[in-house]
Amino acid sequence: MRKTRFDGTVTVITGAGSGIGRATALLTARRGARVVLTDLDGAGLAETVALLAADGLGTSVVHHEALDVTDADAVLAFAGRTHDLVGSVDVVMNVAGISTWGRIQDLGLEHWRRTVEVDLMGPIHVLHAFVPPMIAARRGGHVVNVSSAAGLFGLPLHAPYSAAKFGLRGVSEVLRFDLAPYDIGVTLVCPGAVATPLVGTVDIVGVDRTDPRVAQAIGRFEKHAVSPEKAAAAMVRAVEKGRHMAFTSGDIRFGWYGQRYVPVGYAAVMHALNKAARRTLRSVKPVG
Repeated sequence: MRKTRFDGTVTVITGAGSGIGRATALLTARRGARVVLTDLDGAGLAETVALLAADGLGTSVVHHEALDVTDADAVLAFAGRTHDLVGSVDVVMNVAGISTWGRIQDLGLEHWRRTVEVDLMGPIHVLHAFVPPMIAARRGGHVVNVSSAAGLFGLPLHAPYSAAKFGLRGVSEVLRFDLAPYDIGVTLVCPGAVATPLVGTVDIVGVDRTDPRVAQAIGRFEKHAVSPEKAAAAMVRAVEKGRHMAFTSGDIRFGWYGQRYVPVGYAAVMHALNKAARRTLRSVKPVG
Protein backbone atom coordinates (compact mmCIF):
# COMPACT_ATOMS: atom_id res chain seq x y z
CA MET A 1 0.00 0.00 0.00
CA ARG A 2 1.03 3.59 -0.59
CA LYS A 3 3.35 5.16 1.96
CA THR A 4 2.42 8.80 2.53
CA ARG A 5 4.64 11.47 3.99
CA PHE A 6 2.85 14.47 5.46
CA ASP A 7 5.41 17.08 4.44
CA GLY A 8 3.86 19.30 1.79
CA THR A 9 0.39 17.75 1.97
CA VAL A 10 -2.95 19.38 2.58
CA THR A 11 -4.49 17.29 5.37
CA VAL A 12 -8.11 17.43 6.49
CA ILE A 13 -8.74 16.41 10.12
CA THR A 14 -12.17 16.10 11.73
CA GLY A 15 -12.60 16.10 15.49
CA ALA A 16 -9.66 18.49 15.73
CA GLY A 17 -11.03 20.37 18.74
CA SER A 18 -9.71 17.92 21.33
CA GLY A 19 -8.22 14.50 22.01
CA ILE A 20 -6.75 12.46 19.18
CA GLY A 21 -7.87 14.97 16.56
CA ARG A 22 -6.05 17.84 18.24
CA ALA A 23 -2.91 15.75 18.81
CA THR A 24 -3.00 14.69 15.16
CA ALA A 25 -3.34 18.29 13.97
CA LEU A 26 -0.27 19.29 15.97
CA LEU A 27 1.77 16.27 14.90
CA THR A 28 1.01 16.48 11.18
CA ALA A 29 1.65 20.22 11.13
CA ARG A 30 5.03 19.61 12.77
CA ARG A 31 5.71 17.13 9.97
CA GLY A 32 5.11 19.82 7.37
CA ALA A 33 1.42 19.37 6.56
CA ARG A 34 -0.92 22.24 5.82
CA VAL A 35 -4.01 21.40 7.83
CA VAL A 36 -7.74 21.90 7.33
CA LEU A 37 -9.51 21.45 10.66
CA THR A 38 -13.06 20.99 11.81
CA ASP A 39 -14.94 20.06 14.97
CA LEU A 40 -18.44 20.43 16.35
CA ASP A 41 -16.98 22.36 19.30
CA GLY A 42 -16.02 25.79 17.98
CA ALA A 43 -14.27 26.81 21.20
CA GLY A 44 -12.17 23.65 21.25
CA LEU A 45 -11.29 24.12 17.60
CA ALA A 46 -10.18 27.70 18.25
CA GLU A 47 -8.00 26.43 21.09
CA THR A 48 -6.33 23.94 18.75
CA VAL A 49 -5.63 26.72 16.24
CA ALA A 50 -4.18 28.83 19.08
CA LEU A 51 -1.95 25.93 20.16
CA LEU A 52 -0.65 25.60 16.61
CA ALA A 53 0.09 29.32 16.54
CA ALA A 54 1.88 29.11 19.90
CA ASP A 55 3.97 26.28 18.46
CA GLY A 56 5.02 28.50 15.57
CA LEU A 57 2.72 26.63 13.18
CA GLY A 58 -0.06 29.16 12.73
CA THR A 59 0.58 29.51 9.00
CA SER A 60 0.07 25.77 8.56
CA VAL A 61 -3.69 26.20 9.16
CA VAL A 62 -5.25 26.58 5.72
CA HIS A 63 -8.82 26.67 6.95
CA HIS A 64 -10.77 25.83 10.08
CA GLU A 65 -14.49 25.71 10.59
CA ALA A 66 -16.87 24.39 13.24
CA LEU A 67 -19.55 22.08 11.83
CA ASP A 68 -21.56 18.95 12.47
CA VAL A 69 -20.35 16.06 10.29
CA THR A 70 -23.86 14.57 10.35
CA ASP A 71 -24.99 17.51 8.20
CA ALA A 72 -24.09 16.38 4.67
CA ASP A 73 -24.77 19.80 3.14
CA ALA A 74 -22.53 21.52 5.69
CA VAL A 75 -19.72 19.06 4.96
CA LEU A 76 -20.07 19.62 1.20
CA ALA A 77 -19.98 23.39 1.72
CA PHE A 78 -16.90 23.02 3.95
CA ALA A 79 -15.20 20.93 1.25
CA GLY A 80 -16.15 23.51 -1.38
CA ARG A 81 -14.56 26.33 0.59
CA THR A 82 -11.46 24.18 1.15
CA HIS A 83 -11.17 23.32 -2.54
CA ASP A 84 -11.54 27.02 -3.43
CA LEU A 85 -8.49 27.70 -1.26
CA VAL A 86 -6.21 24.79 -2.13
CA GLY A 87 -7.75 22.68 -4.87
CA SER A 88 -7.96 19.00 -3.96
CA VAL A 89 -6.54 17.77 -0.67
CA ASP A 90 -4.00 14.99 -0.15
CA VAL A 91 -4.97 13.33 3.15
CA VAL A 92 -8.38 12.93 4.80
CA MET A 93 -8.45 11.87 8.46
CA ASN A 94 -11.83 10.99 9.98
CA VAL A 95 -11.31 11.30 13.74
CA ALA A 96 -14.56 12.84 15.03
CA GLY A 97 -16.87 10.54 16.96
CA ILE A 98 -19.11 9.88 19.95
CA SER A 99 -19.68 6.78 22.05
CA THR A 100 -22.94 5.27 23.30
CA TRP A 101 -23.12 2.12 25.44
CA GLY A 102 -26.01 0.23 26.95
CA ARG A 103 -28.06 -2.96 27.11
CA ILE A 104 -30.41 -3.46 24.18
CA GLN A 105 -33.42 -3.36 26.52
CA ASP A 106 -32.35 0.09 27.73
CA LEU A 107 -31.43 1.60 24.37
CA GLY A 108 -33.89 3.68 22.38
CA LEU A 109 -33.77 3.96 18.61
CA GLU A 110 -32.53 7.51 19.07
CA HIS A 111 -29.34 6.17 20.70
CA TRP A 112 -28.67 3.84 17.79
CA ARG A 113 -29.49 6.46 15.20
CA ARG A 114 -27.39 9.26 16.70
CA THR A 115 -24.32 7.02 17.11
CA VAL A 116 -24.54 5.69 13.56
CA GLU A 117 -25.15 9.22 12.20
CA VAL A 118 -22.02 10.62 13.88
CA ASP A 119 -19.63 7.66 13.76
CA LEU A 120 -20.52 6.15 10.37
CA MET A 121 -22.48 8.61 8.27
CA GLY A 122 -20.27 11.50 9.43
CA PRO A 123 -17.11 9.91 7.97
CA ILE A 124 -19.06 8.90 4.86
CA HIS A 125 -20.11 12.53 4.34
CA VAL A 126 -16.47 13.58 4.59
CA LEU A 127 -15.29 10.86 2.20
CA HIS A 128 -18.06 11.75 -0.25
CA ALA A 129 -17.03 15.40 -0.23
CA PHE A 130 -13.25 15.04 -0.43
CA VAL A 131 -12.25 11.73 -2.05
CA PRO A 132 -13.71 12.11 -5.58
CA PRO A 133 -11.73 15.34 -6.12
CA MET A 134 -8.61 13.49 -4.88
CA ILE A 135 -9.22 10.83 -7.53
CA ALA A 136 -9.74 13.47 -10.22
CA ALA A 137 -6.52 15.28 -9.24
CA ARG A 138 -4.48 12.11 -9.96
CA ARG A 139 -1.91 12.90 -7.26
CA GLY A 140 -2.65 9.94 -5.01
CA GLY A 141 -3.08 10.51 -1.31
CA HIS A 142 -4.35 8.83 1.82
CA VAL A 143 -7.60 8.22 3.73
CA VAL A 144 -7.52 7.54 7.46
CA ASN A 145 -10.61 6.30 9.30
CA VAL A 146 -10.58 6.02 13.08
CA SER A 147 -12.62 2.98 14.10
CA SER A 148 -12.15 1.43 17.55
CA ALA A 149 -11.47 -1.77 19.43
CA ALA A 150 -15.29 -1.88 19.34
CA GLY A 151 -14.95 -2.20 15.56
CA LEU A 152 -13.00 -5.43 16.08
CA PHE A 153 -14.40 -7.13 19.17
CA GLY A 154 -17.79 -7.95 20.70
CA LEU A 155 -17.31 -5.76 23.77
CA PRO A 156 -20.18 -5.75 26.28
CA LEU A 157 -22.78 -2.96 26.04
CA HIS A 158 -21.17 -1.56 22.88
CA ALA A 159 -23.81 -2.51 20.30
CA PRO A 160 -24.61 1.00 18.93
CA TYR A 161 -20.95 2.03 18.94
CA SER A 162 -19.92 -1.26 17.34
CA ALA A 163 -22.65 -0.93 14.70
CA ALA A 164 -20.99 2.28 13.53
CA LYS A 165 -17.37 1.28 14.05
CA PHE A 166 -17.72 -2.15 12.39
CA GLY A 167 -19.43 -0.30 9.53
CA LEU A 168 -16.53 2.12 9.19
CA ARG A 169 -14.16 -0.83 9.22
CA GLY A 170 -16.14 -2.34 6.32
CA VAL A 171 -16.04 0.91 4.35
CA SER A 172 -12.28 1.07 4.88
CA GLU A 173 -11.80 -2.54 3.77
CA VAL A 174 -13.60 -1.87 0.49
CA LEU A 175 -11.89 1.46 -0.17
CA ARG A 176 -8.52 -0.17 0.55
CA PHE A 177 -8.89 -1.96 -2.78
CA ASP A 178 -11.18 0.44 -4.66
CA LEU A 179 -8.78 3.35 -4.21
CA ALA A 180 -5.53 1.44 -4.82
CA PRO A 181 -5.63 2.03 -8.61
CA TYR A 182 -5.60 5.78 -7.90
CA ASP A 183 -2.61 5.49 -5.54
CA ILE A 184 -4.74 6.46 -2.55
CA GLY A 185 -3.87 4.49 0.58
CA VAL A 186 -6.42 3.64 3.27
CA THR A 187 -5.50 3.21 6.93
CA LEU A 188 -7.95 1.94 9.52
CA VAL A 189 -7.10 3.00 13.08
CA CYS A 190 -8.39 0.84 15.96
CA PRO A 191 -7.69 2.56 19.27
CA GLY A 192 -8.23 0.89 22.60
CA ALA A 193 -8.48 3.05 25.69
CA VAL A 194 -7.35 6.61 25.01
CA ALA A 195 -7.39 9.38 27.62
CA THR A 196 -9.65 11.81 25.74
CA PRO A 197 -12.77 13.82 26.66
CA LEU A 198 -14.78 10.99 25.02
CA VAL A 199 -14.21 8.88 28.14
CA GLY A 200 -15.89 11.53 30.26
CA THR A 201 -18.82 12.05 27.91
CA VAL A 202 -19.65 8.47 26.87
CA ASP A 203 -23.39 7.91 27.23
CA ILE A 204 -24.05 4.74 29.25
CA VAL A 205 -27.79 4.43 28.75
CA GLY A 206 -29.75 3.43 31.86
CA VAL A 207 -26.77 3.82 34.18
CA ASP A 208 -25.96 6.54 36.70
CA ARG A 209 -22.38 7.53 35.90
CA THR A 210 -22.00 9.11 39.34
CA ASP A 211 -22.47 5.75 41.06
CA PRO A 212 -19.16 4.86 42.80
CA ARG A 213 -19.06 1.41 41.19
CA VAL A 214 -19.45 2.92 37.72
CA ALA A 215 -16.79 5.52 38.49
CA GLN A 216 -14.50 2.72 39.67
CA ALA A 217 -15.02 0.78 36.44
CA ILE A 218 -14.30 3.89 34.37
CA GLY A 219 -11.20 4.48 36.48
CA ARG A 220 -9.93 0.98 35.67
CA PHE A 221 -10.52 1.73 31.99
CA GLU A 222 -8.58 4.99 32.22
CA LYS A 223 -5.60 3.24 33.86
CA HIS A 224 -5.07 1.36 30.60
CA ALA A 225 -5.55 4.45 28.45
CA VAL A 226 -2.77 5.82 26.27
CA SER A 227 -2.38 9.53 25.70
CA PRO A 228 -3.92 11.22 22.64
CA GLU A 229 -0.37 12.05 21.55
CA LYS A 230 0.64 8.38 21.58
CA ALA A 231 -2.49 7.43 19.64
CA ALA A 232 -1.85 10.15 17.07
CA ALA A 233 1.77 9.02 16.69
CA ALA A 234 0.65 5.44 16.01
CA MET A 235 -1.79 6.69 13.39
CA VAL A 236 0.71 8.91 11.62
CA ARG A 237 3.37 6.20 11.71
CA ALA A 238 0.98 3.74 10.05
CA VAL A 239 0.26 6.19 7.24
CA GLU A 240 3.95 6.88 6.69
CA LYS A 241 4.73 3.14 6.60
CA GLY A 242 1.79 2.27 4.38
CA ARG A 243 -0.07 0.04 6.84
CA HIS A 244 -3.76 -0.65 6.48
CA MET A 245 -4.32 -1.50 10.16
CA ALA A 246 -3.07 0.72 12.97
CA PHE A 247 -3.26 -0.15 16.66
CA THR A 248 -2.63 2.46 19.35
CA SER A 249 -1.75 -0.06 22.07
CA GLY A 250 -0.37 -3.57 22.32
CA ASP A 251 -3.41 -5.06 24.04
CA ILE A 252 -5.63 -4.38 21.02
CA ARG A 253 -3.07 -5.84 18.63
CA PHE A 254 -2.84 -8.92 20.88
CA GLY A 255 -6.63 -9.24 20.94
CA TRP A 256 -6.85 -8.91 17.17
CA TYR A 257 -4.44 -11.79 16.64
CA GLY A 258 -6.12 -13.80 19.39
CA GLN A 259 -9.51 -13.36 17.72
CA ARG A 260 -8.13 -14.57 14.41
CA TYR A 261 -5.96 -17.45 15.56
CA VAL A 262 -7.39 -18.52 18.94
CA PRO A 263 -11.16 -17.99 18.54
CA VAL A 264 -12.04 -20.18 21.52
CA GLY A 265 -9.85 -18.04 23.76
CA TYR A 266 -11.32 -14.85 22.29
CA ALA A 267 -14.87 -16.07 22.99
CA ALA A 268 -13.92 -16.96 26.57
CA VAL A 269 -12.54 -13.47 27.19
CA MET A 270 -15.66 -11.80 25.72
CA HIS A 271 -17.94 -13.97 27.91
CA ALA A 272 -15.86 -13.06 30.97
CA LEU A 273 -16.06 -9.33 30.17
CA ASN A 274 -19.80 -9.59 29.63
CA LYS A 275 -20.25 -11.40 32.93
CA ALA A 276 -18.29 -8.69 34.74
CA ALA A 277 -20.40 -5.99 33.05
CA ARG A 278 -23.65 -7.71 34.10
CA ARG A 279 -22.39 -8.02 37.66
CA THR A 280 -21.60 -4.30 37.78
CA LEU A 281 -24.97 -3.33 36.30
CA ARG A 282 -26.86 -5.45 38.82
CA SER A 283 -25.23 -3.51 41.65
CA VAL A 284 -25.96 -0.07 40.19
CA LYS A 285 -29.24 1.78 40.63
CA PRO A 286 -30.86 2.17 37.19
CA VAL A 287 -31.81 5.59 35.83
CA GLY A 288 -34.22 6.70 33.16
